[in-house]
Amino acid sequence: MTSLLLTDAAATARGQWVVGFSLPRSSNDARLDMYVGMEHRLHVLLERLSNVLREDLRTVATAHDLKLVQLDALQYLVVANRFSDTLTALVAFLGSTKGTASQTVKALERKGLLVRSQDPDDGRVFHLELTEEGRRIAERALPAPALSDIEAPDTHADNIEALLQQMLAARGGARFGVCHTCRHHDRRGDQRWCALLKTELHESEVSKWCTEHEPAE
Repeated sequence: MTSLLLTDAAATARGQWVVGFSLPRSSNDARLDMYVGMEHRLHVLLERLSNVLREDLRTVATAHDLKLVQLDALQYLVVANRFSDTLTALVAFLGSTKGTASQTVKALERKGLLVRSQDPDDGRVFHLELTEEGRRIAERALPAPALSDIEAPDTHADNIEALLQQMLAARGGARFGVCHTCRHHDRRGDQRWCALLKTELHESEVSKWCTEHEPAE
């Protein structure tokens, strides 16, 4: 009997096993290789990592009478820049349908956690802005306690981001990314500048996420 136990730092800090299962040893190891191959091992680890985080976020959502997808929307909008706080960007980031995202936004409006404002330069565009209470809830959930309880080197985030970018590129999804790491981000003296959108950036914006992001070379 061959056992395979996979752990991650967040789960270990909580005294949890990520996943464990046993397979009978036979002369044909193809079945075993299916589970220990890199792609399958990575799939199991990422799925379990997601489950650990979702468990924490579900606790926060329940405490504020929110559905998990509603908390997801708040978490995105609290880090989105002014070019990415729209329904279209929210759909792309969550990977949801426009109908689901629209219903989520309406529910958050009714709860007083979000307001919609019309773009002054393009009346077809509406920005989604968090209220003070919406921002407070979102910031409470970032980062999730599962990550707050551990010491993770920056290389963890770098490796996961690189993997995510590869997966999104393969399926044509919007990449998103932090403004100051984009190839369009520029400095002009003391001024920050977006070369793609040809507009000045405020200092507070360069650490936010953008749907137009393209990794710097």
